[in-house]
Amino acid sequence: MSFSFSLTDQGLTTERLVLTQWSPDELAAVIDARRLAHWAEDFPAEGDRAIAGFIAEQPECLRETYGQRQIVERETGLVVGAIGLFWPPADRAVEIGYGIVPSRRGRGYATEATRALAGFVLTAPGVDTVYADIELPNPASGRVLEKAGLRRVSSDAETARYVATAADLLRA
Repeated sequence: MSFSFSLTDQGLTTERLVLTQWSPDELAAVIDARRLAHWAEDFPAEGDRAIAGFIAEQPECLRETYGQRQIVERETGLVVGAIGLFWPPADRAVEIGYGIVPSRRGRGYATEATRALAGFVLTAPGVDTVYADIELPNPASGRVLEKAGLRRVSSDAETARYVATAADLLRA
């Protein structure tokens, strides 16, 4: 099985999505609470504002191949969420995080985007593992990660860690 993505001029492309890098204008619009025409009605969510602030403070994220991305619905061209990797890797592992706006949840977009970006980063030099930590009161996020091919490896009273290697994603 393949990771089901291709790298195009538009970005990392899946069957229904394009994962595009943020432009400086898009970041500024999120931070300044301005609406752009190519956003879903409920974008950005609070998590998107936090990510935009993080990226704005670290502008190299805009140029980083493995950095933060918007999730664009191919059918409509609307931004429906964000996904990203916390780069650079530490101990050959990189953390992934994502969010989909409420109006587009339940369509499998988070799983599709996570699987594609995880597969993509696992082709990067110096990366053997991708992981995500979720809060236990959010079991939907755990299901997304499992469907994307990550496996739960540990937990404590508040969080659970999911990991994947290239071999894991090929089996999923």
